[in-house]
Amino acid sequence: MEFRQLGTSGLKVPALSFGAGTFGGSGPLFGAWGATDAREARRLVDVCLEAGVSLFDTADVYSGGASEEVLGSAVRGRRDQVLISTKAGLPTGDGPQEAGTSRARLIRATEDALRRLDTDYIDLFQLHAFDASTPVEEVLETLQDLVRAGKIRYTGVSNFAGWQLMKSLAAAEKYGRPRYAAHQVYYSLVGRDYEWDLMPLGLDQGVGALVWSPLGWGRLTGKLRRGAPLPAGSRLHRTADYGPPVEDEQLFRVLDALAEIAGETGRTVPQIAINWLLRRPTVSSVIIGARNEEQLRQNLGAVGWSLTPDQVARLDAASGRTAPYPHFPYRRQEGFARLNPPIAG
Repeated sequence: MEFRQLGTSGLKVPALSFGAGTFGGSGPLFGAWGATDAREARRLVDVCLEAGVSLFDTADVYSGGASEEVLGSAVRGRRDQVLISTKAGLPTGDGPQEAGTSRARLIRATEDALRRLDTDYIDLFQLHAFDASTPVEEVLETLQDLVRAGKIRYTGVSNFAGWQLMKSLAAAEKYGRPRYAAHQVYYSLVGRDYEWDLMPLGLDQGVGALVWSPLGWGRLTGKLRRGAPLPAGSRLHRTADYGPPVEDEQLFRVLDALAEIAGETGRTVPQIAINWLLRRPTVSSVIIGARNEEQLRQNLGAVGWSLTPDQVARLDAASGRTAPYPHFPYRRQEGFARLNPPIAG
């Protein structure tokens, strides 16, 4: 397994990491993803570690904290072999201190996560969403206190807009607080909006991307067919409304290109989709998920080989979209393009 620097921090992470959203699955969203218990989770962790996948990502909102509990049980006795990433900030209840990233909420969320994970420290703690009601200075000062206390080692964010991340980074520099090393983002062949603002920001500021839902919310599994209904067992029947939308024509254009390249390479559609992401600028790790060992082993096959430049170009063409303003002039008009050359893949 290749290990990469997480942004410009000193933390090295595997190119593939494991998302524990299926652990302890309950509720309309996470129950549809899977319901892996502690015994099954321990086996999946075994397979990951054998392959060199040592970073495991979860969050307090995943199945009401059950994901953290199952992950903690699955890595018990080998904590020094793994990196644990968790997130907090989204609502976990209706109370005033059960949402956001205020000092009170972050301290409580960290203590709760440590208890559920059965660990003394969190390797990477990420804010799950931007909290407009809490000053960034308060957030950064609280995170610094938690880092100094040894409860958190590195910090990051997830699902921030470009201005929100840049405002936070600027405040961290101004006040000497820890800078965010990671941005956990949605990015896939059917969701390339990350490239318009957040990727250039990540390059400029040294923030590494941890990619969630690399298969486009389950659409790039190779099971969907143009003109055919969703397969009976597809989780999209229950979860499509929760995830990022994709226009049908764009989706099937990408699926056609993936199927063609799968025939050329002998690789699966998911393996090709993940391998394409691993070539992209700023990507430190792609988070894969699995409901069972077979699915996990298939996704692990995304590394150890490379697409050809021609295959990459065909995937780029099939998945490309016209960028919104103010980005499209910089891509389509010579004068603008000379000022900001496109980012190489």
